[in-house]
Amino acid sequence: MRLAQRGRSLSVSGFLLAGAIGIISSTQTWLTVERADGGEAILVPGASALVLLAPLSLAVLALGAALSIAARVLRVVFAVLAGAASVLLGWSTIQMLSSPIGSVGPAVTEATGLAGGDALGDVVAAVAPTAWPVIALVGWVILLAASVFVLLTWRGWKAGGRRYRTDASETAPRDGPVDAVDSWDELSRGTDPTR
Repeated sequence: MRLAQRGRSLSVSGFLLAGAIGIISSTQTWLTVERADGGEAILVPGASALVLLAPLSLAVLALGAALSIAARVLRVVFAVLAGAASVLLGWSTIQMLSSPIGSVGPAVTEATGLAGGDALGDVVAAVAPTAWPVIALVGWVILLAASVFVLLTWRGWKAGGRRYRTDASETAPRDGPVDAVDSWDELSRGTDPTR
């Protein structure tokens, strides 16, 4: 029960942590391409290896920020969207790790000026992943766990976002337990929060 009461803060933290891991990893080297011609190794960042990495990581950060003030129905919608993003990013990362040659094509073309499957095969001797794809996978697991946690606990969250509503909605019935800030707001308006 105590865990459900802290559901919002734990869920938002999970979303923000996963999004931050995704953004940071998008700027780091995911793959190192050893060249067959003995040239300098080509470093492929996460944003090049996995095109959806940076945009979906930003979307996860936005979902985390919005979840902190979301109404009841939106909590479920945001959890489903974040869960779908975690599955898509996790699957794409695993696919990229299982067949990295397809992910290095644009970076090799940019570095060498050669394009096409035959030219790629002539230039690339080996592709070695770094630790960053695995770190990103951990982030997607955290995001999936946070999404499931939202779906399991959203009903027990304290009423939130009331300070962002207009006065007309302040008389609407609450959708959860009242926290200390809401009690002070009620006292400021002259109503008894204990009723």
